[in-house]
Amino acid sequence: MAHRTVRSGYESLVERLNRFPQGAPPSRLLRGILALLLTEREAERVALLPIRPFDAERAARAWKVPVLEARAELERLASRAILLDIEAPGERTLYVLPPPMAGFFEFSMMRVRGDVDQKALSELFYEYLNVEEEFIRALFTDGTTQLGRTFVHEPALSEELSLHVLDHERASEVVRRASHVGIGICYCRHKMQHLGRACDAPLDVCMTFGTTAASLIRHGFARAVDRAEGLEILARAREGRLVQFGENVRERVNFICNCCGCCCEAMIAARRFGHLHPVHTTNYLPEVRDEECNGCGRCVAACPVEAVALEEAGDPGRPGARVARVDGSRCLGCGVCVAECSRGALRLAERPARVITPVDSTHRVVLMAIERGKLQNLIFDHRALASHRAMAAILGAILRLPPVKRAMAREQFRSRYLEALLARRASGGGDGSAPARL
Repeated sequence: MAHRTVRSGYESLVERLNRFPQGAPPSRLLRGILALLLTEREAERVALLPIRPFDAERAARAWKVPVLEARAELERLASRAILLDIEAPGERTLYVLPPPMAGFFEFSMMRVRGDVDQKALSELFYEYLNVEEEFIRALFTDGTTQLGRTFVHEPALSEELSLHVLDHERASEVVRRASHVGIGICYCRHKMQHLGRACDAPLDVCMTFGTTAASLIRHGFARAVDRAEGLEILARAREGRLVQFGENVRERVNFICNCCGCCCEAMIAARRFGHLHPVHTTNYLPEVRDEECNGCGRCVAACPVEAVALEEAGDPGRPGARVARVDGSRCLGCGVCVAECSRGALRLAERPARVITPVDSTHRVVLMAIERGKLQNLIFDHRALASHRAMAAILGAILRLPPVKRAMAREQFRSRYLEALLARRASGGGDGSAPARL
């Protein structure tokens, strides 16, 4: 007689995490990370939670416990930033399990805390993310729609180019429009600090916005700042030659990291897998004016992804002279090198083809799910199906896709009901064009 293998709570949680487009490949290192952050009982319960936001009543039904017990458990998990709690209209609290990154991995290191062994956690993170590499490859190189994008270094913009830069391309506009701004410790440099590898870039520059910031502020993982201080922090980060890397959406950006090239996971991925475009670039590229360049190499040192190098100028009038050259296939278009050049030999110019940024988180997540073969996890999530609004958000995002990706979406769920629903909405039963959030 065959024996059934009983799955541990941690294994169940790994399976649950991988239903989302931003998953976490199974590994003994991942199990070690989860074991430091949750008990096995907690992991087993979290594994039963839906992908979409839910309330205490839904958690109680999933766990088969009284609502008061479920609410207390959810509040404990939110107090440790495993879950985010969202204050919804009508004094109703919703909860959501964020993905590992950008999510509860980072949150665990956004403050100094004594309830978790952060040195041990840092060592596991480093091995899982920087040595094993499967997680980083899956996060940053699967599909063409990525989690994050680069914001343009605003001081590097010429007066003329500034007129063409859209608001969503400026980190300063994200700060100005946010309902809440939270500042925490940089996860990447905090992790490297425990390993004795951190650089001297500032730590308190990790920025979250909106409902994510509100939850982290409420539980002490971030401190609330006003817009003026948020803009000052952005300016300080720019002075430190840090790259502003944030959520790959135009509306309601949830985070902006101020990244160094040595510690930041996104910058490391861009160096290792640059040809796969793990980070969405800006719409700009630096151009070199050879006659002004003296080959000092300051731009080379400033580039976080090694996209700038010095080459022979090939100028008979300047034998042995070297000039900067930019590898456009690797360049993020951040403009940090432009701001570093004291001779005005570098300037930003528009890329030949514009980079398209997803409208909002629903649009981005649906695109990522389609490309990674996980759309059915969003469509057939039991709690999502219970909400017409949730289904409308997903279908609306699908209908905004170009025909090829819309066809890929149809292939992934193969439901006559949903195919008919999509066809009806596309032909006039509802255009799904209004932005909606996941």
